[in-house]
Amino acid sequence: MAIHPLTAAALRILSYPDLNIRKHYRLERTAKRLLHPAMKFLWHTWDHRVIREGHEIPVRVFIPTEMRSREIFLFFHGGGWVSGNMDSYTAVCGALARAMGRRVLSVDYRLAPEHRFPSGLEDCYAAARDLFAQCAKSDSPIGATPEEVILMGDSAGGNLAAAVSLMAAERGEFLPRRQVLIYPALQNDFGHSSPFSSVHEYRRGYLLTAERVADYLSLYMQSEADLKNPLFSPLLAPDLRGQPNTLMITAACDPLRDEGEAYAARLAEAGVPVTLYRAPDVLHGFFSLPPVFSAVRDIYRQLALFLGDPPITDEKESTQKHE
Repeated sequence: MAIHPLTAAALRILSYPDLNIRKHYRLERTAKRLLHPAMKFLWHTWDHRVIREGHEIPVRVFIPTEMRSREIFLFFHGGGWVSGNMDSYTAVCGALARAMGRRVLSVDYRLAPEHRFPSGLEDCYAAARDLFAQCAKSDSPIGATPEEVILMGDSAGGNLAAAVSLMAAERGEFLPRRQVLIYPALQNDFGHSSPFSSVHEYRRGYLLTAERVADYLSLYMQSEADLKNPLFSPLLAPDLRGQPNTLMITAACDPLRDEGEAYAARLAEAGVPVTLYRAPDVLHGFFSLPPVFSAVRDIYRQLALFLGDPPITDEKESTQKHE
């Protein structure tokens, strides 16, 4: 399948296919911070802290210069649970806030292997619980209702968003109504026994390798028993009834593609409203590219449809229509 040369080149800048993640995960963290410049004049930010069991969970709030809705994205970043943070995702979250005209709250959850499953997940859940609780207050300065909170994450962050929704259903403390999962990691087998053809078809040579995902999983889990836990591998959840209205976005040339689409199918079978969009001709990680890339703008268009916004047109196209 053809991949646009500019897209492939940019994604290679954001990826280190030959890096031994088990040994050099700290190097990947540093690289990701350096390779994500942000034009902060296009949005405003302020930092907040959520306290959970004696430690602080940093949260960064992105506010677009033009806010078109009270709705809020609660965003969990990717990075295989071991790299990435709210600094390396500042450009991603800021661009999302600007494009969609909505606030974005980015959660700086604890990373593995220093903090293995379920530490980072519990941080994400705590941040979600705090936001839903604040929105439920009649005098809340947030100015949004719980129904206006949208869970969102990419890659490992998509795993965390799905797991937070499962935890919310189990614990009953809040109820997400919508979630956006961007090429999420949802299963536990990336070896030759994997039932998903995308794992085999794109297992090497497409930036994110199957071996790399397996390494991430090994750094994230505490024991082999975690592999069977639905909060670690959401595709194993026995009952998906009552899960949030879901926008599932997969990448055509991604080893994670089929598990995301399988999860979408299971949600639909459970009666959950689901929109599935397979982004054509792109690799895993493309959402971290700048909005100048058409694949990223296409995701904004899918988000607009999902949220019931007017269709998004490129500024260039809009100008041509009015000439």
